[in-house]
Amino acid sequence: FGKATEFYSKQGKRNMPDREQNTVFQQLFLSLHHLSALEQFREGATTADYARVGILAWYYGIANAASAMTVAQAGSWTDTHMTTANVWDYQIAARKMAIRPFDWRVSSLVEKTFESEVKTYKNGSSGTLMSKPGNATEALGAAAEYLSGSAKYYAWKVETELKKKNSEVDDFRTKKARTLRDQALEKRRMGFVHQAYRYRGKANYREALFLAYGLHVEKTLSGFVEDMSIVLQAFLAMAGAFAERKIGKDLWQEFVCEIDAKKAFTTNASAIWK
Repeated sequence: FGKATEFYSKQGKRNMPDREQNTVFQQLFLSLHHLSALEQFREGATTADYARVGILAWYYGIANAASAMTVAQAGSWTDTHMTTANVWDYQIAARKMAIRPFDWRVSSLVEKTFESEVKTYKNGSSGTLMSKPGNATEALGAAAEYLSGSAKYYAWKVETELKKKNSEVDDFRTKKARTLRDQALEKRRMGFVHQAYRYRGKANYREALFLAYGLHVEKTLSGFVEDMSIVLQAFLAMAGAFAERKIGKDLWQEFVCEIDAKKAFTTNASAIWK
């Protein structure tokens, strides 16, 4: 939180109506509650019991904190997952108001564009998604690979939608079809919250079984919930520091004290935002 406060030191207070202030506080409070759940999951004996629901708590914590930032920035409130990701990417990440590596994004879903950007982020790291990172450099390399994979996934979704809407496009072998595809991909950007949304979908649907079935699962999940907790805490600290600058220090301190005085869950607001 201290580093995030320093990062946002040049951000000024924004006069916003009570409804927007309340929405910022509401979303941060909900995110803190999700973090508290993850912190309690860390104490469990069998990670497979709560890994999937832990991912859901992690994602909603990210989405709530992201919403708090967009409302604090411009009063932008959305109530769908993809729109939340789009607005956060446009208003926060694209404007260099997110802290590394949460600021990592691709400016287009055209493959030659995003692969070049991902290569810059990876910066020669040997980290991959196939093995647990051994240090920070490898972790950032793995994060870059997930960014690349997510870009390919969202590009595939755009292509699939294009095929459904255009009866003349069965594949992209013709120049005309490729032009239509690239025009659609060029308009799409993607960042961290998009990746979090994708991760939540995988946990809820396609890969749900792999989090709960098999003799190897518990070993594979070693440290998983702890890592999710650390990432959400960092994102929430960033969102809180941004909100403090936009709302003002006095009202912010009142908010933090109010939570710690009356919350029903475990994690203290002052432990994250101090």
